[in-house]
Amino acid sequence: MIRLLDLAAEYHELKTEIDAAVGRVLESGHFVGGHEVTALEEEFASYCGVQHGVAVNSGTSALHLALLAAGIQPGDEVITVPFTFYATVAAIGYAGAIPLYVDIDPATFNIDVSKIEAAITARTRAILPVHLYGQCADMDPILEIARRHKLIVIEDAAQAHGAEYHGRRAGGIGDIGCFSFYPTKNLGAAGEGGMLTTNNPEYARTAALLRSWGEEQRYRPRLKGYNYRLPAIQAAILRVKLRSLEHWIEARRAFAAEYDRLLEDSSVARPQATPDSRHVYCLYTIRASNRDGLQRSLEAAGIQTAVHYPLPIHLMAAYADVRYKAGDFPVAEDSARTVLSLPLYPQMTTSHVEQVASNISKLAPRVLSYSNR
Repeated sequence: MIRLLDLAAEYHELKTEIDAAVGRVLESGHFVGGHEVTALEEEFASYCGVQHGVAVNSGTSALHLALLAAGIQPGDEVITVPFTFYATVAAIGYAGAIPLYVDIDPATFNIDVSKIEAAITARTRAILPVHLYGQCADMDPILEIARRHKLIVIEDAAQAHGAEYHGRRAGGIGDIGCFSFYPTKNLGAAGEGGMLTTNNPEYARTAALLRSWGEEQRYRPRLKGYNYRLPAIQAAILRVKLRSLEHWIEARRAFAAEYDRLLEDSSVARPQATPDSRHVYCLYTIRASNRDGLQRSLEAAGIQTAVHYPLPIHLMAAYADVRYKAGDFPVAEDSARTVLSLPLYPQMTTSHVEQVASNISKLAPRVLSYSNR
């Protein structure tokens, strides 16, 4: 069996250091907040090239607090994409705001910047681009549009730890960045976790208050806040893993390059990395016209895959919206029918990549066809 990812292998690579970090927290008796959380905030903010980090209990919480810290009010509109994990849109709803969808670019799966300006209305207050699969959205034109219309830019960088755009790290390009430390991410906790990053001290201060009941002093809340705190044990584990993140990213990029080479003449569409950017391949996602048939055949061959994501948000029953219908976002809808994520993680081997690619090439005449053009 070739797994989609292997979290146990990641743990075993750093077992001695992780066990020591967990033991350190247990011995301290300080399980909420404290040194480990503060140190992680400083270290991850430095990694992203920003001044402030606010650790929280999930990437969803980071998005929610980013919107609130930026002053998004009930009834405000936030531009984002329909092709993402639905936490992006859920967080907009938590703030009482209204999502405005813009279709995605077929090459990168990120927001199509040419369609943003037409979506802006008098009630629009923010743009929330998603750096999907590990590649930054085209941020310069997004920032230029935001400046002209006086909009906040909040990066959903849940899958983009270490990704770069024109020499700038994800999470430090817009006004606020939001990361997830869910175990499957490039930097993953042993459970849930997240981080908000920013160069704006007021955004950081407000988010830090909101994550812990709005308290400036114990039992004296200044704001109506939330219980969004990151456990100290998770912070300690993440600090250990952060030291290996660059090495792991380079391993992912090397395996992705090997996939690219081996699948060059296949009938699948490979991921497209944009110039002057650093794709960190949280996922290596291809497109195939008969995606479901390919997935079944690979599973029969002992190869795990996954679909990220099988339904755009505007077509989900839970997020049904009378403003949108099938056909409104054709690229997102076509992507949902054709995307397939292949096994990719730092501890895999080149042999694994070769086996996956070989199976896809053998299956090509029977189950799939998708132009790389």
